[in-house]
Amino acid sequence: MPEHEWIDGGVTAPEGFYASGVRCGLKEHGRDLGLLASPAGCTAAGMFTSNSLPGWPVVLDKDILERHGPVAGVVANSGVANVATGAEGLDLAKGMSARAAAVIAARWGAEERPVLVAQTGVIGEVPDAEKITRGIIEADLALGLDGGADFAEAIMTTDTVPKSRALRIDLDGGPVTIGGAAKGAGMIAPNMATMLAFITTDASLSPDAARALLRPAVDGSFNRISIDGDTSTSDMCLLLANGKSGVPIDADGPPAEAFAAGLAALCQALAVDLVRDAEGVTRVCRMEVTGAASDGDALLAARSVAESPLVKSALFGGDPNWGRIWMAVGKSGAATDPERISIHVGRVPVLEAGSPTSDGKRLAVGPMSQDEVAMTVDLGLGDGRAHYWFSDLSYDYVKINAEYHT
Repeated sequence: MPEHEWIDGGVTAPEGFYASGVRCGLKEHGRDLGLLASPAGCTAAGMFTSNSLPGWPVVLDKDILERHGPVAGVVANSGVANVATGAEGLDLAKGMSARAAAVIAARWGAEERPVLVAQTGVIGEVPDAEKITRGIIEADLALGLDGGADFAEAIMTTDTVPKSRALRIDLDGGPVTIGGAAKGAGMIAPNMATMLAFITTDASLSPDAARALLRPAVDGSFNRISIDGDTSTSDMCLLLANGKSGVPIDADGPPAEAFAAGLAALCQALAVDLVRDAEGVTRVCRMEVTGAASDGDALLAARSVAESPLVKSALFGGDPNWGRIWMAVGKSGAATDPERISIHVGRVPVLEAGSPTSDGKRLAVGPMSQDEVAMTVDLGLGDGRAHYWFSDLSYDYVKINAEYHT
């Protein structure tokens, strides 16, 4: 299988994608409106939050994608999420899409196509329509082939750094590039996470292939991270494919396998970037569960550990209190046998086949105090396995969220 090469450029690394990020005044400072477009139009697919009270952009985008036609791109703002805003909020989201569609079509003299919408920030406030309209006009003027970095900055809320990645894969039909940008630092839990992610590619994908390739990539990345156990109302991951490389990718076969591997790598890198920039983060942890009765059981156990406030607090303190891991696995609903479970912190065994090791806690202090910690639980029951990335629970996390609105 062809290996991928990491490159610069983010969402504008693939051929034919233009992006921009401008300030329209929805936030107190910094860029807060981004535009992403391709003149030829794009096949699109998306995955969205499982929260039953989603924001209007999620509702609108699902409707647009169900039509299966090409889209012109994405318009996104940060600062105000447009959630719980009634009919006024829906009208604003529709107007935002229509205005972006009009300016993109006029820019290239192209057919007017729908534009997907993403909004993130404070819930319960209607964004200022005049500011957004002005921002869309300015973002259109600023569109460029090197605008990926500005776009990644414009979607940030409590993030401290932009998250942007790109890679290239050499296939038999020629090179294919995949780019991405993501944001999210809090209100993050699987299904999906306050997370927005935008993936671009110059591969040629049908709507069915785009959907089939996106789901496993998201399930192994954005659905395997947890910062605080809260599932946002605004989460989405959108995949846009403009076909400019001339390389077709079907839903199966060797090219699809190579593309899927590259897409998975890009999504996982962005997902881990989100955890590394979690609100108040001081440490991150990769939790691996092996030896489960099934992959599903492994996932239950890994998620339970990743979302445990006690485990996350121990991670913050660098405290190898593996009893909290034992507790979290036990409450997860996964099949367990107390005489078979083993736990490692880093490479240090702290529990072997249900019995504490003689010097495990003392030796585990070192690996538990690293910036990036590895924990492994072997349930000793089968071949099931799963992983999760999660952040610690720090004093600053509480401070940030106590003062977020005020």
